[in-house]
Amino acid sequence: MKMLRAAMVLGAMTMALTFASGSAMAGADDVAWVSKCIQDNKREGQSEATVAIYCSCMNNQMSENETLSITAWEQKHPKEMAMCEKEAGWK
Repeated sequence: MKMLRAAMVLGAMTMALTFASGSAMAGADDVAWVSKCIQDNKREGQSEATVAIYCSCMNNQMSENETLSITAWEQKHPKEMAMCEKEAGWK
């Protein structure tokens, strides 16, 4: 069951990164940042798909040269955070 859940989260994350960035492949760095964000938000009471879409959206709002984690960056960018929450259907 855990393998199925992991596959679903990875699939949702890949789809979210693809749609949000408009490219067919996300970089390994993007996947690592989004995975960390998903771990940071897993206890927020949202579905895994919602968290993956939110984290992908936040990642895409950040500069390629950003060194902060998504979790640290979002606290300094409430406008982007609100926009990504809305896009992800965060409730």
